[in-house]
Amino acid sequence: MRLKMLRDATHRMAPMVGYLPRSAALASRDRDATKPWRGWYHTARWRSLRREVLARDECTCRMCGRLEHDTSRLVADHIVPHRGNEALFWDDQNLQCLCQTCHSGAKQREEQGL
Repeated sequence: MRLKMLRDATHRMAPMVGYLPRSAALASRDRDATKPWRGWYHTARWRSLRREVLARDECTCRMCGRLEHDTSRLVADHIVPHRGNEALFWDDQNLQCLCQTCHSGAKQREEQGL
């Protein structure tokens, strides 16, 4: 017995290349190009400063008080937004430990209200 090949319906579908969302990597690269200070986050100096801040704050969120042992879920947040000011960016007294939930929620709403 021989099986018939069924023709798929993809030939009738509209092309969707123009409708695909931009990748997060491309969007991030574009943001980095327009704001050169974003590159500071990718330096060894920043990684070291971030570790110091998380250790100083004992991996505890300053907003909700949550203790988080997984440091990938913690953010070294600028208390006063630096907006490209190099002195504010590197000032360890302007940094606090926040969990990702507080950083992406309450902290962002607070900054948007400024």
